[in-house]
Amino acid sequence: MGTETPPTLGSGWFLPTWRPHFSSRRALRRRTKPFVTPQGGPRSRLRIRNGLKTELHSETHTRNTYLPAPQVSEQRDLDPSRMQMPQGNPLMLSHTLQELLARDTVQVELIPEKKGLFLKHVEYEVSSQRFKSSVYRRYNDFVVFHELLLQKFPYRMVPALPPKRMLGADREFIETRRRALKRFINLVARHPPFSEDVVLKLFLSFSGPDVQSRLKESAQCVGDEFLNCKLAPRAKDFLPADIQTQFAVSRELIRNIYNSFYKLRDRAERIASRAIDNAADLLIFGKELSAIGSDTTPLPSWATLNSSTWGSLKQALKGLSVEFAVLADKAAQQGKQEENDVVEKLNLFLDLLQSYRDLCERHEKGVLHKHQRALHKYSLMKRQMSAAVHSREPESVEQLESRIVEQENAIQTMELRNYFSLYCLHQEMQLVHVYLPLTSHILGAFVNSQIQGHKEMSKVWNDLKPKLHCLFAGPSSALTPPRSPRDGLSPH
Repeated sequence: MGTETPPTLGSGWFLPTWRPHFSSRRALRRRTKPFVTPQGGPRSRLRIRNGLKTELHSETHTRNTYLPAPQVSEQRDLDPSRMQMPQGNPLMLSHTLQELLARDTVQVELIPEKKGLFLKHVEYEVSSQRFKSSVYRRYNDFVVFHELLLQKFPYRMVPALPPKRMLGADREFIETRRRALKRFINLVARHPPFSEDVVLKLFLSFSGPDVQSRLKESAQCVGDEFLNCKLAPRAKDFLPADIQTQFAVSRELIRNIYNSFYKLRDRAERIASRAIDNAADLLIFGKELSAIGSDTTPLPSWATLNSSTWGSLKQALKGLSVEFAVLADKAAQQGKQEENDVVEKLNLFLDLLQSYRDLCERHEKGVLHKHQRALHKYSLMKRQMSAAVHSREPESVEQLESRIVEQENAIQTMELRNYFSLYCLHQEMQLVHVYLPLTSHILGAFVNSQIQGHKEMSKVWNDLKPKLHCLFAGPSSALTPPRSPRDGLSPH
């Protein structure tokens, strides 16, 4: 008798509809009963045994060749008409970026640190424009909320939380984490399924004690999205026939976009950082000018030769420090604006892209992996059943019969989950594309910041230039500034 090989998923993302060999316990009993009863005599038992061997061998051959060549009942999946989505298909999203952004805007701000019994802990004020609420949340509250989202929406893009540092969290780490938490909660609050869930409303508006227990209570005995979505059992009917190709291309596209935007974010951070460093340098430059102008060290009369040049220079240098302080302030404003309007928006988009990549990984390591294990377990059970039938062990056959039927039901459920996972992945990819116009917002903010920053600093530099006249004394004691290098160049 040939060895039975379970269907494998390989590198594919879904299987054709799997159909169990035994559709029910009664059918399985009809197949196995002649081997555990003496009726019919040896010849009858031999004839039935040979028949089962033939069926098992045929089943093995069918399953080994099933994936690349669907049966007649599956030919409808290859119909080109399925490539075009019907009107009103629930798989297709109709949201725009402006609609998503208008769902809610959530602010996350630090509040003064509180000292616990042993360690200080950080609290955040979370304010929702949609719910007109303001609540206090700790990092652990975000963790519980994040876990519940993964539990209720395992097939959706749940953004990752920033890491938790146990000890020695400095101000820079706390501020970086605050920004990451703000991006997380805004992506969640604007996600279509999440925004309508009671867990989000509780997290953003519940101001009572022990919010973590309240969140967990709201999710008890509810089940995940697969169990609560009416379309879940029919998810396959809405999927395009070339779903494997589409998702392979989508994953590659997202990977390339993520890598490119990661580099853009890195450069934007450096540009903003340079503006802030420039502000610090300009401020120090001005302070040094002020220090020179404020120097009270007396000069000997033989050095000054009755000239007031040094006194005039000191007075002028001290006055210039004001303009350099203004320049430093303008540069700092430009750097901060680029951090908020450019770097943070790039980080938000990267968080979204990474959440899609994480979802793809969960799909492969979760539902597909469990499906593979269930099919392998089913194959082992079938081999055990065959051995029990040949050894005429009625009790073992009865137990295996029940287990096989249960396993068949489990496989069917996993297959439905697999298609629903693909259904959700298809929608989440559409959601990523809805966010793509955010790129124009980011570039627009960057260009406007550069224009405005250079314009304002140019005005200050121009205002500063006339004040340089008092720094230079000409031959007739007239104060004249030096000419620029171009002033001495001949036109010929």
